[in-house]
Amino acid sequence: MARKRLDQTPFEVDVLNLTHDGRGVARLPDGKALFVTGALPDERVVAQRFARSRSFDEAVTLEVLRASEHRITPRCPHFGTCGGCVLQHLDAEQQIIAKDRVLRENFERIGHVTPKRWMAPLVDHAWGYRRKGRFSVKRVEKKDKTLVGFRERDPRFVAELQECHTVIAPIAAIIPALAQLIDGMDARSTLPQIEFIAGDPRPEFDGIALVFRHLQPLVESDVAALRAFGEQHRMAIFLQPGGNDSVHALWPEAPALSFRLEDWDIELKFRPLDFIQVNAGLNRTMIARTLELLDVQPEDRVLDLFCGLGNFTLPLARRVREVVGVEGEAGLVARAKENAAHNGLGNAQFHAADLTQDQRSASWMRQGFDKLLLDPPRSGAIDVLRQLPLERFKRIVYVSCHPASLARDAGYLVNERGWTLADAGVMDMFPQTAHVESIALFEKR
Repeated sequence: MARKRLDQTPFEVDVLNLTHDGRGVARLPDGKALFVTGALPDERVVAQRFARSRSFDEAVTLEVLRASEHRITPRCPHFGTCGGCVLQHLDAEQQIIAKDRVLRENFERIGHVTPKRWMAPLVDHAWGYRRKGRFSVKRVEKKDKTLVGFRERDPRFVAELQECHTVIAPIAAIIPALAQLIDGMDARSTLPQIEFIAGDPRPEFDGIALVFRHLQPLVESDVAALRAFGEQHRMAIFLQPGGNDSVHALWPEAPALSFRLEDWDIELKFRPLDFIQVNAGLNRTMIARTLELLDVQPEDRVLDLFCGLGNFTLPLARRVREVVGVEGEAGLVARAKENAAHNGLGNAQFHAADLTQDQRSASWMRQGFDKLLLDPPRSGAIDVLRQLPLERFKRIVYVSCHPASLARDAGYLVNERGWTLADAGVMDMFPQTAHVESIALFEKR
């Protein structure tokens, strides 16, 4: 039978809740779920359906008939088109409440666990916080213009940004200039993205790096234009003609990227495509909370899994007898070792290991530790948790960027390995977005 045509007639609907990705949840007359972009709980809106699946339909808000008391006017004129933010229409306090609810629901539904105590959310500045990201670039010949911005909510398209209120101010200020720069280059049709990352200012430049990915070799005039742009805006310019290993500096000749963690007298050096936490202020608060929950003591040995550049490892090394960091990406491990030496920390060891694979014969796995810190990717830490001799640890702190994988792993620790979920709470690393970061403490029963 021919598929039934999608009915796009606008209709009124009452919104009951928010999804994990920031859309309103409603119910159709037959009980089927409807996810409504741009709608908030307790609102009545006029919606138009644009997609249908077996278990739910999707719609967009055309008009708000009864607004939530928590609805606010979005700061950015691109809100609703740009996919970089989805919650600017919800006041900041309610954004945190919504993220907290996502974490609670995941613990209950997936992990079947509840913490003994809920911690107050960790928050920092709601705007101008993003120091790392990627702009897409799209040359539109029909409009004779080049677009620079984040992907639209429909990811097939690039949002034409004139401003952005979540990225740090120096990056926000140059978005139109980037579009103009690329529009004047021969390579404007073969330059798909620009990565940005920011550290602390340096004498030769302001600590910000731009990485221009290009699919074809650049002509000399394009190279000169990029160099001049970097000099004008005091931003380091890197070129990426191939994979990550192909990244090389254009201007200055050898730009040094780093940021300080003053509370621990640590300077972390990094490369332009390395992972760093996007929110510098929240990162400092998160590190402090993590060390507090671990209850680190001068005689402790701590295992830090998924350690990256040493964001947690090196502050830990200032407080404990010894810390061992393990990370899957060999380049990050090399830089973590360099950072330990740079900061004069001889009590921090680092190992490269794929933590999704069997590591039970690894030398670091057989060492004795007092505390365990986990900061895994979205997939979580279940593979390595199943291998660890967890009975040897006194405390486990789990920093998570995905509440579903945290909930699953919490269920494993509590229901299968006999630990107690003592504390948990959200951290607003990405204000104005639906992204939920969280932290949890597990204690022995």
